[in-house]
Amino acid sequence: MKGVKQTTLRDEVAVSGVGVHSGRPVTLTLNPADDDAGIVFRRVFADGEIEREVRADVRAVTATELATVLGDASGPICSTAEHLLAALRGLNVDNVVVEIDGPEVPIMDGSAAAFVEALDQAGLTARALPRKYIEVLKPIRVANGDAFGELRPYSHGFRVEAEIEFNHPLIGKQEMALDIEPNSFRREIARARTFGFMKDVSRLWSAGFALGASFDNTLVISEDRVLNPEGLRFADEFVRHKVLDAIGDLALAGQPLLAAYKTVRGGHKLNHAVLSALMADTSAWRVVEAKPSVEAETVRRSRSHAEAAPAMAAAAYGPNVS
Repeated sequence: MKGVKQTTLRDEVAVSGVGVHSGRPVTLTLNPADDDAGIVFRRVFADGEIEREVRADVRAVTATELATVLGDASGPICSTAEHLLAALRGLNVDNVVVEIDGPEVPIMDGSAAAFVEALDQAGLTARALPRKYIEVLKPIRVANGDAFGELRPYSHGFRVEAEIEFNHPLIGKQEMALDIEPNSFRREIARARTFGFMKDVSRLWSAGFALGASFDNTLVISEDRVLNPEGLRFADEFVRHKVLDAIGDLALAGQPLLAAYKTVRGGHKLNHAVLSALMADTSAWRVVEAKPSVEAETVRRSRSHAEAAPAMAAAAYGPNVS
């Protein structure tokens, strides 16, 4: 039984916005790519000339403080890549060239929803070669105090289990576990926004972060309430966004994972550490083509999504506060 084919975009599509940390305007264009190209970030000048490019890979990570930054030996190429990477992996996009004319992926509304919408606009098409997966063969765990991340074998696809705990009355302890495929990503994860605390704003600005943050792209929390007029999209939006970040950071495996990932009080740095530990241990993983069980489930879900497209669009982008 042949495996699921790799995918790319049917057409190019562009989005524009500002970088949440740099505050600079940026336009990002997603372009179709060939088989086995993977996800490539290409920094371009205003006239479209290529400055530098890097394949989205764990080895290309140059920083993980408050965002995932990709670069090469010459320095950073693109910051805050995680939400776009999450959308690409969440919708099973294998090959794409991301052209960006600024230092940072636009934050949009602080979630992955705008990227999902752009990918839907471009459409997906199957390529000639079968999709390849990284199958995790044994548990890999990295701990830092009371925080840890662990990848373990999982035969049903890719699953994320996240737990967060903040000493704040609006957050406290939140947990979520979800098998990640296009329908569940759209419905449960894509719209969850990044968040921050009002008490940290001055410190972040002084350090050169959050210069583009606003109520339009960040959930801002005071001592006792959410300051955004529209409130939360989900009662547990905070842990859902941590799941989104984990999906994006683990997309830097370079190919979709057949694994379950558990993250407790983690973030970009820990996600990167776990993925780096996995890739360093060549006995812990192998590259495989799509398994029949994976293919059958993917095809079934893809058909279900196509048949329910209008309802799914309403669920993904309409009001959904619980």
